[in-house]
Amino acid sequence: MGEAPAFLVEDLQDGPLNGLELKNGTCKTTTTVGDKTYVTVGAGDGTLSIDVQIFDRSLGEWVHPTVLGTKPLSCKGHSAVLCENRILVVKKGSKSDDQIWFLEVDTEYVRQQRKKLGTEVVAWSKGVIGNAEKPIVISGPSGVGKGTLISMLMKEFPSMFGFSVSHTTRAPRNMEKDGVHYHFTDKSVMEKEIKNGKFLEFASVHGNLYGTSVEAVEVVADAGKRCILDIDVQGAKSVRASSLEAIFIFVSPPSMEELEKRLRDRGTETEEQILKRLRNAKAEIEQGTSSNIFDFMLYNDKLEESYEKLKKLLGLDGFVAASPKSAAPKEINLPVDHSVSKIDDKIIISSGLEKETKNLIMLDVSSLKGGAPGRTRGLDFQVIGASLDKLC
Repeated sequence: MGEAPAFLVEDLQDGPLNGLELKNGTCKTTTTVGDKTYVTVGAGDGTLSIDVQIFDRSLGEWVHPTVLGTKPLSCKGHSAVLCENRILVVKKGSKSDDQIWFLEVDTEYVRQQRKKLGTEVVAWSKGVIGNAEKPIVISGPSGVGKGTLISMLMKEFPSMFGFSVSHTTRAPRNMEKDGVHYHFTDKSVMEKEIKNGKFLEFASVHGNLYGTSVEAVEVVADAGKRCILDIDVQGAKSVRASSLEAIFIFVSPPSMEELEKRLRDRGTETEEQILKRLRNAKAEIEQGTSSNIFDFMLYNDKLEESYEKLKKLLGLDGFVAASPKSAAPKEINLPVDHSVSKIDDKIIISSGLEKETKNLIMLDVSSLKGGAPGRTRGLDFQVIGASLDKLC
């Protein structure tokens, strides 16, 4: 709670603003949701992130919220429009992959964090054109062959799948590289990010934290690949409880006897280690087959047959690569100087310059997916004629 700069108070009295450029070189918007007015302020030099403040009319006070997510850098200006429980912010003069952002004000994630932190919360999420394939969570006991099945997938479809890079608080070993083998981080930093809901799953092993972040999965999707998560049952349970929409597959051995044979044939573990793995495997199989965590059960008896079944589960049987020419565009180029309006679930972006009014860009926000702490995907767009008759 507290006071805001005088220019904000004065401008609020004049009604809503959208992309007003102030005398000091900053740009701001105001968006009202119920009793609250959300004010976004950005500097025109692009050196600072866009700031967020809230005026609560029911209290007659300014509220300084906890701002989660990656904050977008300010730019040459920005516009804002309300889309149900989030505010769409369009940046001016930014790169094509940095133009559309969402400020979440009352999504499920924001409500959870508000309850957890006991304070007002908003969260930023970058908007992405198009959708990503659902990630694949594959679990199963040690020695069941899930690693071999994943390797076969990666070999046959090298450009289709990718692994997320896990985080850990332990020190790098030998030739391990940060961002390649693991994201190495401090324990205090990772604990804070876990608290802020930025991790899908995590575990403590010998005093060190290991986990899969939402961002690590998003990075794979940003590269146009489908993310594979090779994690244990407890990790899969955590991912299932998260907001991530994924396909969950449990790989099971044909029998415990066969699993024991495979473990012994590897010749890499002591008798004590083998017995421990078998005890753990029994518990994992019981959890995997009796819980509602997994969508599919894959019994890995004969490897080639199991691999064909896996491809069928993923819709890859008889797969034919699509022509690059048929791929939908994933980037949108907006005019530097533009205005934003809304008709139903369509956002209309038009040039602010008379000589550039030939075409309008229509953003469709009817099928948004995801959101903070990851990306907001599902945006669609098309370039239309200057007339709005087609949208009415």
